[in-house]
Amino acid sequence: MDIVTKGLEHRYQPRTPFERLALYDINIEISSGVFSAVIGHTGSGKSTLLQHFNGLLKPTGGSIRIGNKQISAGVKNKDLKPLRKKVGIVFQFPEHQLFEETVEKDICFGPINFGMSNEKAKLVAKDVIKKVGLTEEFLSKSPFELSGGQMRRVAIAGVLAMKPEVLVLDEPTAGLDPRGRTDIMEMFYTLHKTQQLTTILVTHSMEDAAKYADDIIVMHKGSVYKKGTPNEIFQDTETLISLGLDVPEVLKFKHKLENKGMLVPNGITTIKDLVQAIMIEAGVKKS
Repeated sequence: MDIVTKGLEHRYQPRTPFERLALYDINIEISSGVFSAVIGHTGSGKSTLLQHFNGLLKPTGGSIRIGNKQISAGVKNKDLKPLRKKVGIVFQFPEHQLFEETVEKDICFGPINFGMSNEKAKLVAKDVIKKVGLTEEFLSKSPFELSGGQMRRVAIAGVLAMKPEVLVLDEPTAGLDPRGRTDIMEMFYTLHKTQQLTTILVTHSMEDAAKYADDIIVMHKGSVYKKGTPNEIFQDTETLISLGLDVPEVLKFKHKLENKGMLVPNGITTIKDLVQAIMIEAGVKKS
């Protein structure tokens, strides 16, 4: 499911003394099946943008098309329920939204609310609990007896139970330790590939953006500053720093190697790429 915005604008509390322009002139295309990362300094408009992807917020100017659903400013958009089924959003700390007595009931809540039978919803729960790295034994447990990481996986399972075509991730690793962050991101990437999802990751982690994304959208002061592949975005480190962003640690290390006289090719964005480049360079020197 592709997403296209044309002149997308959003103003909070329009026509009041508290009116604030949060987004303007957003023109992007996210192709079906692509893994896109959205990066930007705090207040750049990232979270406001993602809430337009399933109609939680509606444009005050321009339009957004998600699949075959068009949402335009000034036009009444009825029945957004099907859209919200197709576009699943995992917000920061999704475990705070758990409320049912058991994990099974929590996962089943969304599908049943959208008209699925109890029996089918339970089958779906058995399926998605495995996809988030937990076993069926967890279904009978109270979500509030679980660890923080397990609760987050249950909350994610609840989103997957809706069988979305687009998965929007708003800082999904917030608050997790390094191992937990890696495990969760690897899980999302596996889901992206195996379920053929269109995945949109809003993140402050430049490492995650470089490692997982096919393309990156850089937001700045409510608009799109630049869009491109990780290689294209992270080559201009000075610009990123001027926008209040960091660069992946691997690029910092690459620059240190270059300052010591080692030739490292452009396009390095992951540790794996850098190790391969160093091995090739070492092989050239030995010969």
